[in-house]
Amino acid sequence: MEYIFIHGSGQKSTSWNETISYLKNVKNISCPNLFELLDGKEAIYENLYSAFVKYCNSISEPINLCGLSLGGILALNYVTDYPEKIKSLVLICTPYKIQSIIYNIQMVIFRFLPKNIFNKFGLPKEDMLKLGNSMKKLDFSNKLQKIICPTLVVCGSKDSVNIKSAKYLTKNIKNAILKIIENTGHVINEENPKELALKLEEYYNGINK
Repeated sequence: MEYIFIHGSGQKSTSWNETISYLKNVKNISCPNLFELLDGKEAIYENLYSAFVKYCNSISEPINLCGLSLGGILALNYVTDYPEKIKSLVLICTPYKIQSIIYNIQMVIFRFLPKNIFNKFGLPKEDMLKLGNSMKKLDFSNKLQKIICPTLVVCGSKDSVNIKSAKYLTKNIKNAILKIIENTGHVINEENPKELALKLEEYYNGINK
């Protein structure tokens, strides 16, 4: 089996390194760099998702998807389009739809950040804004019933923006379970990688018995 860990918009694939270092029994992990998958194409969600689909479809064995934020959105999109390909799903701090008020606040913050801050994100500031703008109408609320695989929903207790989404996802996805990581915010794989690894190890051990 293949485990694909998908990073968030303000991260790179290396953001998973510490979490992975604590995993004892999970092998065959790959962490694609999302923005490299674009391969020079325009930084809009449709192109990113298309590139992600191509990446996943190139894998013949069963896939376990684990995504945070933007990575969770891509995982959610993929599993609703290709449910038969996925063995398990982990959604970390993932919105099931882009809420306009929250989106607008985030875009305002991004606009006022200096360009050099975006160097560590892997996309120039203009492209990051373009990507965000292309996502504002995403809504998976009517597709959640298509998810048939075991699903773990994870959220940090301090991530007030996504707590409601986590509870909604858990309620509306069959066989989903919710784990809240205390005293942790949105970027769990960087803020509390050891606790996240413990939750992932427990979950994967349980479904692979």
